[in-house]
Amino acid sequence: MRQAGRRWSIDDTRLRELLTSLQAGTLSIDETLERLRRFPYEDLGFAEVDHHRALRRGFPEVILGQGKTDEQIVAIAERLLSEGDRLLVTRVEASSYAAVKESIPDAIYHSTARAITVNRRDEPLLTGVAIVCAGTSDLAVADEAAITAELVGSQAERIYDVGVAGLHRLLDHLAVLQESKVVVAVAGMEGALPSVVAGLVAAPVIAVPTSMGYGASFQGLAPLLAMLNSCVPGVAVVNIDNGFGAGYLAAMINRLAWQKRREA
Repeated sequence: MRQAGRRWSIDDTRLRELLTSLQAGTLSIDETLERLRRFPYEDLGFAEVDHHRALRRGFPEVILGQGKTDEQIVAIAERLLSEGDRLLVTRVEASSYAAVKESIPDAIYHSTARAITVNRRDEPLLTGVAIVCAGTSDLAVADEAAITAELVGSQAERIYDVGVAGLHRLLDHLAVLQESKVVVAVAGMEGALPSVVAGLVAAPVIAVPTSMGYGASFQGLAPLLAMLNSCVPGVAVVNIDNGFGAGYLAAMINRLAWQKRREA
């Protein structure tokens, strides 16, 4: 059986240091190759922490708190922050946050989204992401999307409780929606909001079905199918209650849009 132990890891900063050392002659080509060949993760015995995620994806590994003990969450969080400057723990209760806070004093708990974040980066957020929420019952999923997008690097313009039962509420925010580079639309019940939003904007829309609704919504299956069957082009759908996935994707799309603008 493989023994748990520390593995060498690499991110953008360490990669630059490694290449600078190679250029300066303080490291040989063989030594550089040997370091790059080593596995960029750390084995904790119960988890293999992927320190290479930020280099591959632009954002560190995210901890799904659901199903993990407080001790496991704390251990993984400590190791991720030892090599990085951002932390996101999703689907976690306040009791687990207390354990994390004791070890990581600058951790913040977002009670509505049930998420823990740490952000030690000092850089402005990119504008261009809007998070639209149909009803107050969908706030947990919408907030998870907004918090994720902001930690990944994009400011999230929150537009909440604007479902299709009162369409005038959504139209009051039309200018903000039309200026956005990507819109996340969160809704339960019949799931009509993403189609309505997509019919009003030029930006891609990420639809998020929630499990909120009466019996025939089947815990989110009805809005999921409605969103998958949208007749408006430019709508992508994530899984039921997956605010994290939607926020992450929105921030990635927004980052690419800003990169193309800078290159133009």
